[in-house]
Amino acid sequence: MIEFETGAARPTASRRSQRSLDWFAFFVANLQAGFGPFVAVYLTSESWTQTDIGLLLTIGGVASLVLQLPGGAMVDATTAKKAIAAWSVALVGLSALMLVMSTTFLVILLGWVLHAAASATLTPALAATSLGLVGHDGVARRFGRNASFASAGNAIAAAVMGGIGYWVSNQAVFVVTAALAVPALFALRGIASHEIDPHVSRGEDSEASGWEALWPLVTSKPLYTLFICMTLYFVGNAALLPLIGSALTLRSEDSPTLFIAACIIAPQVLVTVLSPVVGAKAQSWGRKPLLLLAFSVLPIRAFGFAFIHDEYWLVLIQTLDGVSAAIIGVLVSVIVADATRKTGHFALGQSIVGIGMGLGSAISTLLGGFLADRLGSANAFIGLGSVAILAFLVVLVAMPETRPRLERRKAGQ
Repeated sequence: MIEFETGAARPTASRRSQRSLDWFAFFVANLQAGFGPFVAVYLTSESWTQTDIGLLLTIGGVASLVLQLPGGAMVDATTAKKAIAAWSVALVGLSALMLVMSTTFLVILLGWVLHAAASATLTPALAATSLGLVGHDGVARRFGRNASFASAGNAIAAAVMGGIGYWVSNQAVFVVTAALAVPALFALRGIASHEIDPHVSRGEDSEASGWEALWPLVTSKPLYTLFICMTLYFVGNAALLPLIGSALTLRSEDSPTLFIAACIIAPQVLVTVLSPVVGAKAQSWGRKPLLLLAFSVLPIRAFGFAFIHDEYWLVLIQTLDGVSAAIIGVLVSVIVADATRKTGHFALGQSIVGIGMGLGSAISTLLGGFLADRLGSANAFIGLGSVAILAFLVVLVAMPETRPRLERRKAGQ
């Protein structure tokens, strides 16, 4: 079992900054919701094949992989976390507008790549800001709070966008997505820059410098094991909802957009409720038991999708994703914070794990689209579910517990 020390002084953050960060997480989730399964529904309605959709998502995933490391390094290297976050939000809004400018492959591709580039800095900037405000001792609860507000934002955005897709058009979903950049920027403005501790937000500075400071990151067993686990998880998970969206579009007599919205809203409601609990339990129970629970749900969903075809049951099965999403949404950043302590490279560590997620997502969408076109949706779900079982076994056998010793002593008391 890996032992970690803790004891950094917790930075003082005002109530206004804390609440502004809550709402920034909320509106960023609003903004990103439009780039989920609504894209598959929109492009399917525009007569794109599943292979073309899979190719588009895979290219975007590759762009995300290439940009993850420089994005994380940029966030670590600067104290201007808010400026990076602001530019990232603006570019995400612009990329949403590009999706409705034209349905040609090139324009859609450029918008998708722009979204990947902005997300490569937006995600680590949000996490680093959170760590800089509360310090390591409060980070589990803070990430739980972020995930709770983000899931509420996802659910509300999905409901609004589902209604817009049904009563207006699928294209209008992305116009609304772009408009949501405005409230996100207003919320970001409320976070006091001087309250973000620049050293803590980096994971605390290392005594080493240059390449020597990167060595603990490269050799961290928790970090590279988490990388492997999350890669496998996203191979099994990323294509599930787009495939369900495409299948519903082709066979549903009613508007599939409403069912897709329900598939997003139902688990997000669960995430909203569970995320603060996960943040608290991560300190008292440890990280690994919760991670095992999250990974156990994925194969249940995949095989359920393979053998059940009723639209309402599919929504119920997808609701289980709320359990996994709540745990992973909190624990990935918490484990990275544990593993990168005193390296000065928290955001870079986030990006390394983000590469695993992006790689898994890219493989998943291409593999899922290929299997669906060649063998049918049921076999695609079975294939993805098999990967999900492998991911669970890797967590069970290889993932160490990273909870700091001080947290363990407090939990024991």
